[in-house]
Amino acid sequence: MEPAGTLERGLAVLRALTADAAGGRDGRSRSARVRATDLVRATGLARSTVDRVLATLVHLGYVRAEGRDLLPAPRLMELGEAYLAGGGLRDPLAPPAERLAEELDESVSLAVADGDGVRFIGQFTRRRTMSVAFRVGDLLPADRCAAGLALRDPAAPWAEDDQLIEPGLVAVAVPVRDPRGRAVCAVSVVSHTSRHTAASLRDYALPRLRETVATMEAALAEPASRPPLAPASTDLSRAAKEELGSGYLQSLARGLAVLVALGSARGGLSLADAARTTGLPRATVRRSLQVLARLGYVTCDDSRFAVLPKVMELGYAALSERTFGEVVQPHLADLVARVHESASVGVLSGDDVLYVARVPTVSIMTVNITVGTRFPAYATSMGRVLLAAQPEERLAAIAPQPLTRHTITAPDRLRAAVRRAAEDGYALVDQELEEGVRSIAVPVRGRDGRVVAAVNVATHASRATRADLLRDVLPALAETAARMSADLRHVPVTPWTA
Repeated sequence: MEPAGTLERGLAVLRALTADAAGGRDGRSRSARVRATDLVRATGLARSTVDRVLATLVHLGYVRAEGRDLLPAPRLMELGEAYLAGGGLRDPLAPPAERLAEELDESVSLAVADGDGVRFIGQFTRRRTMSVAFRVGDLLPADRCAAGLALRDPAAPWAEDDQLIEPGLVAVAVPVRDPRGRAVCAVSVVSHTSRHTAASLRDYALPRLRETVATMEAALAEPASRPPLAPASTDLSRAAKEELGSGYLQSLARGLAVLVALGSARGGLSLADAARTTGLPRATVRRSLQVLARLGYVTCDDSRFAVLPKVMELGYAALSERTFGEVVQPHLADLVARVHESASVGVLSGDDVLYVARVPTVSIMTVNITVGTRFPAYATSMGRVLLAAQPEERLAAIAPQPLTRHTITAPDRLRAAVRRAAEDGYALVDQELEEGVRSIAVPVRGRDGRVVAAVNVATHASRATRADLLRDVLPALAETAARMSADLRHVPVTPWTA
């Protein structure tokens, strides 16, 4: 396959995969799975081409293969993030939109024009029985929603949706203009007819909505700081090509790297900057940009190439609604398959560890724990890893009780054990929670690098010594935590939404 054709075909496979996996809007599960044969039918490409595309996407971390089933992986969200970060709208407009939602106690949306529709780039919803289910990345027809009507006729001061998109849903929207006077976004207040009519929502929300739009336009008028470009990158696709051979499509990997790189600066990058950021030759970057522009994913303005909102069609909406448990569960299953022992993920809840995900192993004698179980944090491996990331006064406030003859209860010894967990990067607890149960845990980090959870492997003391856990389990456990942390960098969830 020629380079340009390879990128185009690769994106066709991604579109087919994510369109099928999105589900929800047509009655299918959002976790609907597809197989290579489904993608062959959907794209019209040869099976050998689809197989090579999928092998490359799996290697890049954009697709996860579970047997013959294929699923979009959380890292795929970085394509949509390239638009959201580089577009220059989400970051300055999200804070005032969130404040507006809190003040009005109604859902607020940010949307931009995308072809004949509008695509959501921000959602700030209220938790109610009847709540708005639009997701960031979803596309709606412009002529059937308030945001679309506001952007289609930006000269009008406001627009409303009186149950156009769905019975019972009402909305009022106002366009947001950039310093050049262009309507670049619309902010909507959305409610239900059980709370408002279209007229009453307009009377209630429009004055505050206009004030918020004025704040947003002032934010857009502030000069955008452009962070310094990162040092010139190395083309990692070359090494992957040498390792994997003909099954790896280097030009597909390079084209996607160019797309992601454009989101590293507000307003996009010049050709030279894109080449520097990716470590690719200018000719390679130019060919990729030409393909991406032809497909509607990239535009060029004043010699700067920027990502367009259409790129969010590549699975962003479906991936954005994954829960914490759905993100970590596949990695837990892989870990259990490797070490043949039960594994869990827990978070700190008060003075306890709360289990939020678990995969048991099949054994005559198993550690019987379920999601929702709580144990005292001080006596568990996950608890000590989590306490190690907390201020010292958090541990000082805990009054440990002896649960077994092995439980550490002396404050100085407990402090030392928690400090050791922080220094070592893991905690091993030997029969302190229950006689015969030995466990080892490592931290899981969120988008900002802070510890948000812990993952552990627990076993019966008769099956594994402390040395066995350190030698045979800890490396796999650390790799699993790293994969979970990598996924959590892309999916905006916290453990408490699991």
